[in-house]
Amino acid sequence: MNAVNLNNLNVKIYADGADIKQIVSLVSNPLIKGFTTNPSLMRAAGVTDYEAFARELLTQVPNHPISFEVFADDLAEMEDQARQIASWGSNVYVKIPITNTKAQSTEDLIGRLSADGIALNLTAILTLEQVSVVADALAVNTPAVVSVFAGRIADTGVDPIPLMLASKQTLKNKPKAELLWASCRELLNIVHSEQSQCDIITVPHSMLQKIDLFGKNLETYSLETVQMFYKDACASGFSIKIPAAATA
Repeated sequence: MNAVNLNNLNVKIYADGADIKQIVSLVSNPLIKGFTTNPSLMRAAGVTDYEAFARELLTQVPNHPISFEVFADDLAEMEDQARQIASWGSNVYVKIPITNTKAQSTEDLIGRLSADGIALNLTAILTLEQVSVVADALAVNTPAVVSVFAGRIADTGVDPIPLMLASKQTLKNKPKAELLWASCRELLNIVHSEQSQCDIITVPHSMLQKIDLFGKNLETYSLETVQMFYKDACASGFSIKIPAAATA
């Protein structure tokens, strides 16, 4: 079995989370090329002041691309938030969901913001039709990230790789648009994203803690697993009474 060398992959790894200490600790890691977050992750991390969190993070991470998401549901308010967030730094990408909670398309909003040169990260995308909407709306010369939630697609029992390959083709006329494999479920998804010709994959902080396992010798890993089971069994004080006749 051939080991995967992460340094030889074309896909870029972005860390996905909202813990500033963890994010800052990853800035010097050459494997990490950017960062993403969202309101759910921020809430889980205990963030209470959105703008203060974002501005503090940008002082700590001035060069890597970072995506911050709007949280309004009204389209006009969503646009106001997007323009404000974009003003916070030159490395900011503004995350815009493909619809609001009422299933109203954000296509026109995407078009206006992209035409004005605002770098966008289009999120919550799960269908090729949604990718097509984004591709039509984006300006040719404005950077954008198209986040297709491959992990959520897989959760429904559908292989996301064909859809990701088709999405890459759909975006071919927008050279500034990068395809992102979102909702990573396991580190193997990094390999899947490479096979799918994705430009980026977001990986949660918790999963990045296991990234050193890439390329690990499987026989060594097997032995370490046995040793772990044995150590835990000993620590638990387990015992099984063996009848004397059985040992004769």
